[in-house]
Amino acid sequence: MSDSTDAVALAAKQGPLAGVRVIDLGTMFAAPFAATLMGDFGADVIKVEVPGTGDSNRGITPIVQGVPVLWTALARNKKSISLDIRTEKGKEILMKLIATADVVMENFRVGTLEKWGLGLDEMKKVNPRIILVRISGYGQTGPSKDKAGFGTPAAAYAGYTYMQGFGDRPPISPPISLADYLAGTFGALSAMMALHHRDKHNRPEGQSVDVSLYEPLFRFMDNIVVNYAYQGKVRERSDNQRMTVPGGNFETKDGKWVVMVSSTDRVFNRLAEVMGRADMITDPNYCTNAKRMERGEEVNGLVQDFFNTLNMRDLIALLDKSGIPVCPINSMADIFEDPQYQAREDIVEVDHPVLGKAKMIGVVPKFSETPGAIRFPGPATVGENNLEIYKSELGLSDADIEALKSEKVI
Repeated sequence: MSDSTDAVALAAKQGPLAGVRVIDLGTMFAAPFAATLMGDFGADVIKVEVPGTGDSNRGITPIVQGVPVLWTALARNKKSISLDIRTEKGKEILMKLIATADVVMENFRVGTLEKWGLGLDEMKKVNPRIILVRISGYGQTGPSKDKAGFGTPAAAYAGYTYMQGFGDRPPISPPISLADYLAGTFGALSAMMALHHRDKHNRPEGQSVDVSLYEPLFRFMDNIVVNYAYQGKVRERSDNQRMTVPGGNFETKDGKWVVMVSSTDRVFNRLAEVMGRADMITDPNYCTNAKRMERGEEVNGLVQDFFNTLNMRDLIALLDKSGIPVCPINSMADIFEDPQYQAREDIVEVDHPVLGKAKMIGVVPKFSETPGAIRFPGPATVGENNLEIYKSELGLSDADIEALKSEKVI
């Protein structure tokens, strides 16, 4: 095979980001998740951890047989080195690594890297083409930039929490680190766009990318924004409130819950036929979504009455046959038994030196020619790859490494 053919075959085996190096300076969720996404698709990710304690994720439960299993999932496909980048020797070593890298991910408080003498200008001195992805609570600019930023407050600041729950009860925060994971997703996306611009146009310099925790979630709220901007309508907390009626969460005869939406009048017409209420299709009170919105509680009540006559599986089979969007409201126990999740390998087992098999979410999305892969779980120990990086790659001697250990640099 030719050299170019060999390169294509290697990329297909290792993933579309084979050859891209990422330095993960982040902690907790946002920046580390961005690096994880890139690692899933072949990027060489070096995770920099505080000597001794490591990343904060190592302390999050559950811990099984001494293994922090969330860390195992979030740090998969990463090599761990221990390095105190606040020390002068630590900075020198970090800069040697940055000289070999394409992307640096960080999510410190605004100005922290600069305070340590590790800002973009310093990075560019050793690698002008470096891309620095910066994730912070409120962004690198603006009057709130210095506030401490975490995912739960960010969801509230974005306007998301205000809308969650029932109208007669307090707002409900999301039960997952939603803002963090969305920011991490945007971080990986922005890194790829910056890489494309740099390499496609052969630019001599990289750039920094400013991602806040609240803005990616806010970016999903087009309909909420335009409703307020043009009609002065604030989306309030309300049971089953949707842009189309009928729609929302409904209980079935056997006490299960499903979500159903009638996103167009055509879908509603099919639902009316299934319910034995074809008269609603031409009735001026129900024939358009605008009219049904005026009678939302009544229409959803009619749907609920019908759903109460059927068990969940029979109901879903009936609506699926008619092309009406419906699905069960799954618990995690349901998901672990769901054949669709199994067929898509959405939950996988990865070989682990302690756990034997470590369960975690699979690689998303699916590529036909250059699929991602979980090559190994998160490193079990802090600095697990120190010798590989420091000795084999950077050329430090055993004496150098021992001295750095004694000085608590690594």
